Amino acid sequence: MPRVRAIFLSDVHLGTRNCQADRLLALLHEYESDYLYLLGDIVDRWAMRRTIHWSPAQNTVVQKFLKRARHGVRVLFVPGNHDEALREYEGTTFGNIRIARASTHRGADGRRYLLIHGDTFDAVARYHGLLIVLGEHGYNFMMAMNRLLSRLRRALGRPGYWSFAAAIKRNLKHAVA
Repeated sequence: MPRVRAIFLSDVHLGTRNCQADRLLALLHEYESDYLYLLGDIVDRWAMRRTIHWSPAQNTVVQKFLKRARHGVRVLFVPGNHDEALREYEGTTFGNIRIARASTHRGADGRRYLLIHGDTFDAVARYHGLLIVLGEHGYNFMMAMNRLLSRLRRALGRPGYWSFAAAIKRNLKHAVA
């Protein structure tokens, strides 16, 4: 198994139907690392308030994180807005996984990288709750459309992965800017 210095993960959204735990497991099976950085929205507590979709693959993802931490991989969890309740545990270690609001990583070339979740800079996420709720519903619709279009593309024999949700988000960001 190839070894890399660090793996950086964010926006996994465990607990939701849209979580791609199988793909994440494939990545974790393929690479070992010295560091594993979980940079927010690993568990989607917002979505889990309404409904929980917890597959066996999602359970295995959590087990892989804990196993790596037990076997000497330095695992850091920086909670994001979807798992923000865990921010109150900053400075705590659970199962050898350290929880911090922010941290730094020193690259192989000596440069330092700030490790945070992007909601730190998102004024909408921090101050406009109604827009968050509307955004969640829009996101859930986009992800349902994404699943439908992916099945349609496979049925038509179209190669490669194309994300409807990413295309919409990209266009919305341009419109907002």
